[in-house]
Amino acid sequence: MVDAAQQTADLVREGMFRNDRASKLLGMQINAVTPGSATVSMTIRDDMLNGHDICHGGLVATLADSAFAFACNSYNELTVASGFSVDLLAPGRLGDVLTARCTEVSKAGRTGVYDTEVTNQRGERVAVFRGRSYTMKGKPAVTGLGDKIHARQTTPTR
Repeated sequence: MVDAAQQTADLVREGMFRNDRASKLLGMQINAVTPGSATVSMTIRDDMLNGHDICHGGLVATLADSAFAFACNSYNELTVASGFSVDLLAPGRLGDVLTARCTEVSKAGRTGVYDTEVTNQRGERVAVFRGRSYTMKGKPAVTGLGDKIHARQTTPTR
């Protein structure tokens, strides 16, 4: 049985991705979201390559930022980035599948710190990203989740 915190994370994943035009445009897949963490992947396409025939660093950062967004909003509290830093460690190449794994380091009051590691399909580290978050007081990341969670808890499973 899935607990309420995981149900919330699942519903936030669905609700946020439904409206996430940037992540969809880049072909990102949301592989997993749990309370305080997320895994997102993206295949490098030809239109993502820069003049050196490697993935544009801004797109690697965007992948990490998307994983960060899903992780820090997984509690269904509207949370935005207050800043981030990214270190690019190795190039991403055409056809590589990049995976960003984000985990919560600290969440206290309205602020949080999250670390994301981006690897390729061979497990080689491509980038590391540290995001700082700010949670808006009293605003849900996705509206209407309370009723959906209650419905999932009371619906019999077969």
